[in-house]
Amino acid sequence: MLTLQSKVLTGIDKAETSLIVKLAKKYRLKKNLTIKQQINELIICVDEVPEALVLVQAANESAWGTSRFARIGLNFFGIWCYKPKCGMIPNGRSGNDKHEVAAFKSVEQAVQHYFYNINTHAAYKVFREIRRQLRAENHPLKAEILASGLLAYSSRGEHYVLEITKMIEQNQSYITAAVERNSD
Repeated sequence: MLTLQSKVLTGIDKAETSLIVKLAKKYRLKKNLTIKQQINELIICVDEVPEALVLVQAANESAWGTSRFARIGLNFFGIWCYKPKCGMIPNGRSGNDKHEVAAFKSVEQAVQHYFYNINTHAAYKVFREIRRQLRAENHPLKAEILASGLLAYSSRGEHYVLEITKMIEQNQSYITAAVERNSD
């Protein structure tokens, strides 16, 4: 997206325009935006989520991969769904609740859904705004800072954010090693 943003002045080809239109539709942008406005909005929606935050949330939400939702439904992020039979019914769900915990066909599908959820759901607008501000001020996207935008990710709110932040700090050496191995 950043490459396309810089090309607006020199010209965007048909394939790039097609990609922008496709992403604008996927991320439900307003239809009356110019290409430049669409790119600017998409940058906010499709910017990265630090690996440390993704890994720690997955560990937290899936009980380090041991939860039934992770083992059976490949749902490492505690993602809910609201259509009957879209996933698994949580054991502690009250009679009035209708949600299920989503089930996925692959880990890749689950991770893609997680990114889409973080980048589009209104509950995570603060997360995206923090990320946008960090970018605007040329600061690195630090997982600990971005975690503060996830108050709505869990009913535990602030306690959840503190737990995620503490997990990032406690596991930083492992996360750094894993990221370095993956970048080789």
